[in-house]
Amino acid sequence: MSIDTGIDTRTLLLASEDDVVREEARRPAGPTRRGDRVRLVIAHVCVYLAALVFVSPLVYAFFSALKPNEEIFSMPPTLIGSQIKWGNFADVFSYGPFWTYIGNSLFVATAGTVVVLLVSTTAGYAFGRLRWKGRDAVFLVFLATLMVPAEVLVIPMFQVMQWFGWVNTYPALILPFAFTAFGTFLMRQFFRGIPFELEEAARVDGAGPSRTFLQIILPLSKSAVAVLSVFTFLSFWNSYLWPLIVTVDYSQLGTLPVGLASFSGLTGTRWDLQMAAAIISMVPTTLLVVVLQKHLVKGIAMAGLGGR
Repeated sequence: MSIDTGIDTRTLLLASEDDVVREEARRPAGPTRRGDRVRLVIAHVCVYLAALVFVSPLVYAFFSALKPNEEIFSMPPTLIGSQIKWGNFADVFSYGPFWTYIGNSLFVATAGTVVVLLVSTTAGYAFGRLRWKGRDAVFLVFLATLMVPAEVLVIPMFQVMQWFGWVNTYPALILPFAFTAFGTFLMRQFFRGIPFELEEAARVDGAGPSRTFLQIILPLSKSAVAVLSVFTFLSFWNSYLWPLIVTVDYSQLGTLPVGLASFSGLTGTRWDLQMAAAIISMVPTTLLVVVLQKHLVKGIAMAGLGGR
């Protein structure tokens, strides 16, 4: 037996919500709200100042690339020279085989990134999702290689390249640094954060480890793969010491960092062209970061290094 009061329940709820909204609007901003605003303003100011500090060298390098060479180190220093020489960016390509340097760097960085992704994702899956005897011990030994400086490995790696006959070849520029523990560690930690119930459901449906990895684990790890891709591409793109050692014919196999050093010679340094070449070399990596920005933010936020 129900009693009809003649009052709509929805009307009562809406009326109560309106009263709450009016009360919040009438309530003056307290110290906590003002404190939050002040902290927010301070945080924004700090971020803008930090961005200004990091961007300042790039701005100075760009305007230096537009100056005459003799005004680069003029005193007192000026941001804009007496002439705006846009032709410096064109002269870079006539000064030496700069197109060859760009092509070699693009090929080496792209191929190295692909190899690193193949190795790191499969090894990370084996260390993070598969169960096999001695897995953790092998992973610790593999991870210990991160403590060895790359400079210490230069001579042994060069001897190995000589033994294979790969000195002054593309494999020597790509393969020695394609099997790094950092990529495997990053992918392992991300894979361990994926619910194991998904893998168990796939196993119930008859999927093996390879199919589970390709159709379930890898598609869920696009953000982590994007992060690893950017880090690896930048590492190959900016590598200077190893290409300088393992390459003999710089005009054919030289990469951009080695090419940038070619603007300094016995007769002097063309600082204007070197600055212009440095600005040009930043374009591919900047475009890569812009294209993958959404995945980078998501991957860094989700990857975490704590694991599960």
